[in-house]
Amino acid sequence: MTRAFVFPGQGAQTIGMGKALADAYPQAKAIFDEVDDALGEALSALIWEGDIEALTLTQNAQPALMATSLAALRALEAEGFGVTDAAFVAGHSLGEYSALAAAGAISVADTARLLRIRGQAMQAAVPVGVGAMAALLGLDFAAVQEVAAEAAAEGEVCQAANDNDPGQVVVSGHKAAVERACEIAKAKGAKRAVLLPVSAPFHCALMDPAAKVMAEALDDVDISTPCVPLVANVEAAAVTDPTTIRSLLVEQVTGSVRWRESVAYMAAQGVTEIWEIGAGKALSGMVRRIDRDIACTAIGTPEDIAKLTA
Repeated sequence: MTRAFVFPGQGAQTIGMGKALADAYPQAKAIFDEVDDALGEALSALIWEGDIEALTLTQNAQPALMATSLAALRALEAEGFGVTDAAFVAGHSLGEYSALAAAGAISVADTARLLRIRGQAMQAAVPVGVGAMAALLGLDFAAVQEVAAEAAAEGEVCQAANDNDPGQVVVSGHKAAVERACEIAKAKGAKRAVLLPVSAPFHCALMDPAAKVMAEALDDVDISTPCVPLVANVEAAAVTDPTTIRSLLVEQVTGSVRWRESVAYMAAQGVTEIWEIGAGKALSGMVRRIDRDIACTAIGTPEDIAKLTA
């Protein structure tokens, strides 16, 4: 089977994630140590023993989820499974940074620092309470784009932010516009419209100040050609050129996460198996709803890895 490795985004965080991996594999523990050193703080202590509200803060959740994904990858490598076994890597939003670190395009330390900056910049871009995000269930992407355009008609921002799977699209923008989108979507036949518990309206034009911050931060970081092509969020196609990757990471801050199309692209290139590396199983669920012919495996614990080697 042709395999792809995918890496989760924000929302997958839990207290204790990665601890069993760090206990079982020195290579996994080394990732958490490296991230702690890069940030100059014991992020691992927050991940394993801290408060979920503190971990969920964007500036903490982003590097924490990356660390957990890379720890799982190092554990896999210790058992003989490497990223070069994959035809592609991809990640959902911040998971794109995990994918690039996994493929050797950005160092783990630089990735941790970039995600800390990204989290802080995204939080600072919009005052708390001004923006919102909502999941619209039961409408396809084209229908949600129409809903968002109608909801934004009063001069406020509302955009289709995450095209997750055929029946789940997330909108993002000004809180009032997102609330209007929920009502419009229900009137157009959406099964549900659910405001999400997020601290900022990600992946829309309101994130432009954060995109400018990331452009500066990325200019100071070395990006190499990944050893495995990246299927980029905003293009839903494979990229390997470092200059293109740098540009797309900036565009990603305000652009849509085209996850449904990204999975479809990988399937069209012959991918028949996807491994979700890190915390949770959210991406595996999305992949199954996108293409039932793709076999999904979530790998975030020593037990998950043991099943592969049994």
